[in-house]
Amino acid sequence: MDMKAYHDHSVKMEEAGVNADYIIGWQMGYLNSPEREEQRVTEAYEAGYEDGKAHNFEGYTAWVGK
Repeated sequence: MDMKAYHDHSVKMEEAGVNADYIIGWQMGYLNSPEREEQRVTEAYEAGYEDGKAHNFEGYTAWVGK
């Protein structure tokens, strides 16, 4: 796991104004952390989690400003 890439991408998403739930989901997926409880899962979180698990660094653009 590349922690520099994790950090750099997290900062990039924050600076771009990406939905906070997406960022948290992406971070948790990237780190292979367990998912949130079902009642706290949002569409943005799920998308971020899946992109993070796949180490997808491009999917965040759909969540800018949302």
